[in-house]
Amino acid sequence: MFWPFLAVVALAGAVFLHYWWRGRYLAAEHRGRKQIEELQQAQQWAAAAIDARQQALFDSMAEGLLLLDQAGRIELANRSFTTMFGVTTDLRSRTLLEALRLHELAELVEVLGRQKQVLGHELRLQRPRDLWLQVNGAAIFDGENRRTGTILVFHDLTRIKQLERTRQELVANVSHELRTPLSLIKGYVETLLDHAKNDPELADQFLRTIDRNAERLRLLIEDLLTISELESGRLKLDLQPVSLKAVAQKVVADFRARAAAKQMELVDQVPGLEVLADAGRLEQVLCNLVDNAIKYGRPEGTVTLEARATGTDQVEVAVRDDGPGIPPEALERVFERFYRIDKGRSREHGGTGLGLSIVKHIVQTHGGRVWAKSEPGHGATFFFTLPQPPA
Repeated sequence: MFWPFLAVVALAGAVFLHYWWRGRYLAAEHRGRKQIEELQQAQQWAAAAIDARQQALFDSMAEGLLLLDQAGRIELANRSFTTMFGVTTDLRSRTLLEALRLHELAELVEVLGRQKQVLGHELRLQRPRDLWLQVNGAAIFDGENRRTGTILVFHDLTRIKQLERTRQELVANVSHELRTPLSLIKGYVETLLDHAKNDPELADQFLRTIDRNAERLRLLIEDLLTISELESGRLKLDLQPVSLKAVAQKVVADFRARAAAKQMELVDQVPGLEVLADAGRLEQVLCNLVDNAIKYGRPEGTVTLEARATGTDQVEVAVRDDGPGIPPEALERVFERFYRIDKGRSREHGGTGLGLSIVKHIVQTHGGRVWAKSEPGHGATFFFTLPQPPA
């Protein structure tokens, strides 16, 4: 009986060991599977974190970035790119033509397949706003020289183009403004040298014309220097509490004779207010505005100076005339350099075309603002604000 009993015990032990080892194996397998799942999840989290960091890095770039896959579909577009092109929807998995309807950009991507690199290509967009972009692009290839994608970088040139256009306009306008008086001076001097110097009456008339045009050149150069100082920030203001009424009275007294020549009335309605300003520059602002009002106002009309406290630590000053007024489309442009509503009439009255631009820059340098209101046929009013002195 001993050996059968021993066999049963051995069999039971073998069965126990089998299930014991099987349990350990299954537990180890479960732990391994769980570890693999945790590792995969950690890898996914790491990949997501890397993608998030990459996206944050790309979105922090000032340049627009566009990444296309092998089929020319968008894989990535950073925030600067979507802002430049006015896009609010998700662009991924769409072609350039589907996303932007820009054939020129799609053709540039095709060119990259042959040239592999494009640098300094300029692209102009007129929607959603006028925009100049410099595009640099490169095709991406793998180790077997197969094209796997395309990367495009967009740099906004709009401000540079605007400055270049402003520079060209300034050079053209200054050249024109200088040419006219210089031509007159040269012509009259040549005439004097030829024969007119022997005629005292004619010589006197010519010399007066030469003097008038020389003065016009001097004023133009002074105004250009003033504009340059104002725009570059080199102009230093001596800010002091200034009696606005005292400055207005001085300007009215200086221009009363010019107004009388056109039978115009200068009315000073400025109350006893103080502003925090540079007295000399404030006088320059009022002189330019009153000068314009007399030039373009109605003969036998009225030019009025007014001022009021706005209740927001600001004083609002107005110079009003009752002339023909300003067309609505010109109100936003009258403060531009050399802008003239009626070029013929403006040159007939003289002036450099810089007066209102100087007014705008001086007022803005004081921390104020300037604007104009007008109804054609009912005069124009120019407003500007200046801060009040601290209590």
